[in-house]
Amino acid sequence: MAKEITGFVKLQVKGGQANPSPPIGPALGSKGLNIMDFCKQFNARTQDKMGKVLPVVISVYSDKSFDFVIKTPPVAIQLLEATKLQKGSTEPNRKKVGSVSWDVVQTIAQDKMPDLNCFTVESAMKLVAGTARSMGITVTGDAPFN
Repeated sequence: MAKEITGFVKLQVKGGQANPSPPIGPALGSKGLNIMDFCKQFNARTQDKMGKVLPVVISVYSDKSFDFVIKTPPVAIQLLEATKLQKGSTEPNRKKVGSVSWDVVQTIAQDKMPDLNCFTVESAMKLVAGTARSMGITVTGDAPFN
């Protein structure tokens, strides 16, 4: 018989650097989970993505056991890495802080496709371009779709 899910915990943790300090400790402690067990498992599974921010969804079961799914890095983080910026613009409609090409947008969209609610790469590219625009990053070149 399947275990009963009592809740979910969503966190953003740097790969290979999970520790029991906030925000992980209080979030898992409030659900009654073994914090160090999660940290060891997460760090073991994310050794290859050291230092990258990774969203994780933890399923909490009624017997205080858990299971977790690691997602791909957020689009905003990938755009900052592509433009080599520290942060986005404080006034994105007035101050532009960087630019990316449609090729970069396409690679980010293809990487992020499993986690997005898009059916085509074109719609995922529009989503990534919208995130870039809201960060003050311009997308250069002609869009490969209409």
